Order: sequence, then C-alpha cells, then structure tokens
Amino acid sequence: MTEQMVELRAMVQRVVDGNHYMALGTVEEDGLPRVSPVYFTHSGYRVFYWVSSPKARHSGNVARQPGVSMAIFDSSVLPGKSEAVYVTAVAEQVPDGELATECAVAFQVVGVGAKGFKPEELSGEAPLRLYRAAASGIAVHIRGSHPTLGTGIDARVPVDMEPPLRP
Repeated sequence: MTEQMVELRAMVQRVVDGNHYMALGTVEEDGLPRVSPVYFTHSGYRVFYWVSSPKARHSGNVARQPGVSMAIFDSSVLPGKSEAVYVTAVAEQVPDGELATECAVAFQVVGVGAKGFKPEELSGEAPLRLYRAAASGIAVHIRGSHPTLGTGIDARVPVDMEPPLRP
C-alpha cells in the first residue's frame, strides 16, 4: 500500500470517528435528490447504520430506490481546514430476522448522549427501524491547499478500503 493510500485511509478513519452525523442523499419519486441529516454509527468504515421512522421521506426513498450517497464532515472547522468522506452505498431497512445481530454491531459504540437500541425497540409496533448502508465506494475530499496531497484545486479522491480498517 502506498504512503498516499495510508494517509487517505487515515483521513477516512479520522473523519468518520470524529463525527456523529452524516448527510444522507436519497432519490425522491420525481427523481430529485433529497438530503437528510442522520445520526450514524458504523462497522469497519464500510457499513453505516442509522435509526429512522419508516414513515420518514428518506426511508421511503430508500425502500423505493436503495442507491444512496453520504457525506460525513465537520462543519465547524475553519475554512481551509476541512476534511470530508464521501460514500456511495446500497441501503436497506434491516430485516427483523437480522436485528439481534445487527443491533449488537450497530450499537457497540455510540456517542455521548446517544443510546443503543434493542431489537424489540426497532420492530413490531415500534415507531423506528434500523437502516444500514453497505459502501460500494469511498472517497475523501482533498483541499487544493492540502500540505501533501493538494494540487491547487479541491478534488474527490477514491480510497481503497481493502483490507478493512479496524476502529
């Protein structure tokens, strides 16, 4: 693995671990994009989880068109210091039969003030469901002024996530 790829993978790890919300991009019935902020967790920087109502528009969009895009970034940093991770993925509501296993993975680590859910809180008459998105592609935002990777123009650079990163 090249030094550049090591640096890019470290950026993925730093950005994903340093943030709790992502912008989830779905496709509306009319084909227009919809972006929704969702609190997320992840497994191995390749599978991303969130909890939503199946009645939420983004949940309906996922059910109808599972291809999604996600952006994870810290909007509080000063200009010229930004880092971001872009993910393309296929998303779905986790089937009830997989909830025990997936809840154990999704809620193994949650941020301060967040709670892990139990399968019974995400099935039956419960108002919320667990969703997961398996990444098909991951890229990072490289600022044009980045000290080692910058070219003068901001760029989106693909990151090889094999072998998988460990939290």
